[in-house]
Amino acid sequence: MSIMVRWSEERVIGAAPDGPSVAAARKLARPGPWSDTGSNDVLVWGKCQGSGKTPYQVSVDIAAPAYRCSCPSRKFPCKHALALLLLWSRGEAAGDGVETADFAQEWADQRGDRSAARERRQSEQPTDPVAQAKRLATRLTLMDAGISDFARWLTDLARTGLAAARSQPYSWWDGVAARLVDAQLPGLAEQVRAMGSDVHARADWADHLLLHAGRWWALTKAWGRRDELTPSELADVRAAVGWSMASADVQGTEALPGPWLVLGAYRGDDGRLQQQRTWIRGPDGTVAVVLDFAGRGEALATPQLAGAELDVTVARYPGSAPQRAMFTGPIAPRGLAQTLGEGCSIAQALELESAGVALSPWRGRHPVLFGGVRVLPGDHGWLRDGSGDALPFVDAPLDSLLALTGGHPVDLFGELEEGRVRPLTVVVGDAVVTP
Repeated sequence: MSIMVRWSEERVIGAAPDGPSVAAARKLARPGPWSDTGSNDVLVWGKCQGSGKTPYQVSVDIAAPAYRCSCPSRKFPCKHALALLLLWSRGEAAGDGVETADFAQEWADQRGDRSAARERRQSEQPTDPVAQAKRLATRLTLMDAGISDFARWLTDLARTGLAAARSQPYSWWDGVAARLVDAQLPGLAEQVRAMGSDVHARADWADHLLLHAGRWWALTKAWGRRDELTPSELADVRAAVGWSMASADVQGTEALPGPWLVLGAYRGDDGRLQQQRTWIRGPDGTVAVVLDFAGRGEALATPQLAGAELDVTVARYPGSAPQRAMFTGPIAPRGLAQTLGEGCSIAQALELESAGVALSPWRGRHPVLFGGVRVLPGDHGWLRDGSGDALPFVDAPLDSLLALTGGHPVDLFGELEEGRVRPLTVVVGDAVVTP
């Protein structure tokens, strides 16, 4: 049997879907509302008394991790699961020796049965090269037709004008996205759905739509000439349209050793799919991003702490740098770094972005470590370097950033996206901090 490793409070907070969930969990992280708590090498469980007569049944698989609570919350993990983990991390929930609660054991058994059944189905399905080739041909036919249909839609979009597109209801954009999903082009579908909201929410909607329409048009042309592309270029096009590569096909291709430094991470949720991006840097300076996805009701992988140095092997997916990657072995934290390394100026960051776009025009997000920059208030916040150049923030916890930096120059890691910076990590003194 494995030895239980108790989570730190920082790791519990890192698993939260948002700040309000952490605040609500802290209020519940006291023995009063809880009963029948316990833990073993895999599970933590307990009952939390809410406003109703029946307490909520909370179970956490700390190995997966995975979460279950009988409350109606749509957040995963919910405040009850987070509160239970906070209690457990402090040693305030009953420990080993307590018999596993029936509701927790039943949930664990159900998970085990589903996992065994899935593995059994996979092992019982022999690989048939002929059938595999037929499925591939069918998919390519669908995708070719979908790309052609999308190209016609883009032509109509240009002919009628961007202003006319902005006046269309969201259902118009969603209909286009639905056809792309039917054509097995989910990556394009998500971009179109997002644009249906962006054209009404963004002040720079015209520039934003023009940029993406041009990128989409170029992508339709690249798809038609995919036989002429290099393997790296083809991998980028496949990723852009949403034709993902199975992790099993990547896992055995390489095993890059660590330590890998966690530069920063971001979690997003569009209501249909949760995504977690974890940016890491290897000992040779290689930067990669680990992507994790989870559907509604499912749990994302446990986030890694910014600044953590991880002893783990990594395999990269095909494509241009920075490549998507996956952890291929057990993760062993070896400590926390006091710095992320040498940062660059805003001008240098824009040059790096230009070079990245030249390699892969479909990538709209670029990792950047800025050095000696100041966080300024105003609108959504600004980042200014020593030369006076500035970039606006996006998705920035501005109050937290201002409080952490106090107007002093700091190193900041983030994602550069369409001329805006999404801040993920700040180096304050000798500490790497997530704002």
